[in-house]
Amino acid sequence: MGKLAVLSLAVVALAVLIGERLITLRHLSLSYRELTQNYLPNCHHIEGIEYGAEDITILENGLAFLSTGLKYPGLPSYSDDPGTIYTLNLLDSELKIKALNIKGDFVKDSFNPHGISVYTDDKDGAVYLFAVNHPQGNSQVEIFRFVEDENVLLYIKTIRHELLHNVNDIVAVGTESFYATNDHYFTNGILKFVEPFLSLPWCDVVYYSPQTVQVVAGGFLIANGINISPDKRHLYVADLLKHKIVVLEIQKNTVLSRVKEVDVGSLCDNIEVDRESGDLWLGCHPNGLKCIFHDPNDPPGSEVIRIENILSEKPRVTQVYSDDGSVIIASSVATQYGGKLLTGTVYQKALICDLKL
Repeated sequence: MGKLAVLSLAVVALAVLIGERLITLRHLSLSYRELTQNYLPNCHHIEGIEYGAEDITILENGLAFLSTGLKYPGLPSYSDDPGTIYTLNLLDSELKIKALNIKGDFVKDSFNPHGISVYTDDKDGAVYLFAVNHPQGNSQVEIFRFVEDENVLLYIKTIRHELLHNVNDIVAVGTESFYATNDHYFTNGILKFVEPFLSLPWCDVVYYSPQTVQVVAGGFLIANGINISPDKRHLYVADLLKHKIVVLEIQKNTVLSRVKEVDVGSLCDNIEVDRESGDLWLGCHPNGLKCIFHDPNDPPGSEVIRIENILSEKPRVTQVYSDDGSVIIASSVATQYGGKLLTGTVYQKALICDLKL
């Protein structure tokens, strides 16, 4: 009888724990949230992007790079083809994408690009593209040199390290150095589910250079997008399930110190930073539960958020665009150039609109 009572209590306790965790997850995923449409003028889909543009970044001359074709565990994927990096000249009225040809000793068939970053070398003006790659579900970083005249990415090297085990996004700070986010602590599929279920804040930011590899910041529920301020003194990290952008100050020893957290009220993914104003542009998931289940009759929506004066005492957070999934599904990145807003998604289309600035 005593054993039965203990077993009954254990079952009840487990049921209470699971119930509490499910309620917490619904809150963290903003599953209750419904969007009011907030459109911009002259929006249209970018021709040729059908299977996502998970990350986008733009050079000073208006040339955008789009990371497409991501296959990510737990999310839909509608193409078995390898991923592709495209360019899009935002100064060209035709707005036609061009697939970049990869040259060198690189395995193209398993290319599965995620976050990307570009770095321009001050010494010779060379442009390097860094891409997070998940071949066969692994995590590694590819470094290419961009040759615009030939529309080519020249493969330079692949970086693998035990600390770069679940890389989501990356920001390049040198020709072979970068900061990267890990969006999970565990690599096992079941344990990856356990992390958010138990709200374990074990995700981190890693600094990599040929001389040093180290964890430089931690305590994130899910660390997604990362980017750097124009003066190179601060990093910005999207803590997806906390609905916050975390501001980190870069110390001389590359270790990061937390400065502040800014509430955004959405599950924000990638971060792009305006070179002139320092404003942050965020592609966000307004309802994470819809993004995971992807019901065609109730698709996940999209939201673009802008943060102005993020280092001030009162940053201004504004919703620039929102859609309930009828136009664009599961936005993951947004960036602006020349009065245009470019928005990418995890697994669907990409959208370009006129901005009302």
